[in-house]
Amino acid sequence: MSELCDFGLIGLAVMGENLALNVESRGFSVAVFNRTVEKVDQFMQGRAAGKRFVGCHSIEELVRSLAPPRKVMMLVKAGPAVDEFIDKLIPLLSPGDVIIDGGNTHFADTERRTKYVEDKGLLYIGTGVSGGEEGALKGPSMMPGGSTAAWPLVKPIFQAIAAKVGPHHDIPCCEWVGPRGAGHYVKMVHNGIEYGDMQLICEAYAMLKGVLDLSNDELYDVFEEWNRGELQSYLIEITRDIFSVVDEEAGGHLVDKILDVAGAKGTGKWMSQLALDLGVPSTLVTMAVFARCLSALKQARVRASKVLPGPAATAVDVGDRKAFIEQVRQALYASKICSYAQGFVQMQAAAAEHNWPLNYGDCAMLWRGGCIIRAQFLDRIKEAFDADANLENLLLHPYFTQAVQKAQPAWRNVVITATQLGIPVPAFSTALAYYDGYRSERLPANLLQAQRDYFGAHTYQRVDMDGVFHTEWLEKRRPPKP
Repeated sequence: MSELCDFGLIGLAVMGENLALNVESRGFSVAVFNRTVEKVDQFMQGRAAGKRFVGCHSIEELVRSLAPPRKVMMLVKAGPAVDEFIDKLIPLLSPGDVIIDGGNTHFADTERRTKYVEDKGLLYIGTGVSGGEEGALKGPSMMPGGSTAAWPLVKPIFQAIAAKVGPHHDIPCCEWVGPRGAGHYVKMVHNGIEYGDMQLICEAYAMLKGVLDLSNDELYDVFEEWNRGELQSYLIEITRDIFSVVDEEAGGHLVDKILDVAGAKGTGKWMSQLALDLGVPSTLVTMAVFARCLSALKQARVRASKVLPGPAATAVDVGDRKAFIEQVRQALYASKICSYAQGFVQMQAAAAEHNWPLNYGDCAMLWRGGCIIRAQFLDRIKEAFDADANLENLLLHPYFTQAVQKAQPAWRNVVITATQLGIPVPAFSTALAYYDGYRSERLPANLLQAQRDYFGAHTYQRVDMDGVFHTEWLEKRRPPKP
């Protein structure tokens, strides 16, 4: 191919290959490079054969193959490798060219890199890409942020390759998020919500299996039904499918043979850490992260199971089985609402902290297709923020207020039943505690602040007068009995 290419891509692992093929399939020509150049040759001789690709054996060759303004996307492991490639690219590019990081990068690194690249006269984008390998090939959700001037240059490509939603499947799940690290922050919140969604689904599974002893075939039917209603989502869909898969070699359902130890890559932890920095209560994702940590203590749990007693009762009368399944569904839905409410509150706090003009309705629609948390439910979030762009909390929108009110009796009963039977449901109970805390006009923090003032003179405010106060508690206390 003699003409210059529209797009350059560094990194030919599966995600990189699939994204490159997606870009080419939309009518764009692509130059590709990989640090291990054998992968370039394998790609060109294999999946890229006969298509509009140029295989490059050096970064210099990649840059020479691109039409100006050049657009170079990196899909490499987050961390030092990104900085290394940026430093290699900068001397080869011209003012107005765009460097794009499509990895799972910490937003603070994107903030730093945007300024660094812009100071060199170039443009920078940090974009979250969600949807896994299949999404990269067929249409991911994309969350770009960085140099605002770069968006018009990449918009035709990004929106062409993104997943499409809407009645006519013509609304791309890709829109400009905001400056500097905004795109990667929104992607991080997506991943944190994903942690919460997965943990909630696992707790619903634990209740259906632990209380009702549903078979995998019955569980398939339950999730199939749930996927037709309010809970319709990619994660409910794949959970349904998992219950149908049989281990052909050993026999029996595969899910029952998988060790109960969950892995994690860190983005959920980032969200929890940053929530603490901002002082916002993203309790559900934090509990979901800790649930994975607890699952990793497999040998310790096996030892403890032989020592630590639980409830004496081995069964609780939950009444009609079908009614209890519906209660679990409602508990899952109400908890999910709280999880997303927390995620959007954290994005609002981060936007205020970093001066990002985020559009929260647009953020919801970025996740409507292509990504792991794609769900029908997100349309409701879009409607809520369209009605009030400054909505303080999703729970305060009439639809969600009514949905949680309707689910409350079932939600509480599921948590009570789990407690009676000793079935851990940390995300269900954490979501309920958040809801109860958020709706409480008065919390026991008055006593906590009194304690802080007693031992550390941290002062307090009063409900009956203005000002800041301190009390010499030791002098004013009632002496203990001798």
